[in-house]
Amino acid sequence: MNTANYIVDNAKVMSKGQITLPKDIREALGVGTGSRVTLIFEGDHVIMMNAATYAMKLLQQEMAGEWAKAGIHNDDDITALVKEARTEIEGL
Repeated sequence: MNTANYIVDNAKVMSKGQITLPKDIREALGVGTGSRVTLIFEGDHVIMMNAATYAMKLLQQEMAGEWAKAGIHNDDDITALVKEARTEIEGL
């Protein structure tokens, strides 16, 4: 395992199941007071992610391939779609 990309630290579990995330991990996740995190239990470990990042990854997975289904393959297709939408809005 290459530990160059890892931050390894410990946290103590308190009586109500709470832990304090070490500062370097909070900074790496981009979370602060009031931020939400997503915990994913997998086998014998837990993956923790910034909840907003996790939601965006899920959305990207769900939307994979939708552009192609809609017939959008390049920037020209997007430009044409925007022009069509503007024409519809202006025509209303």
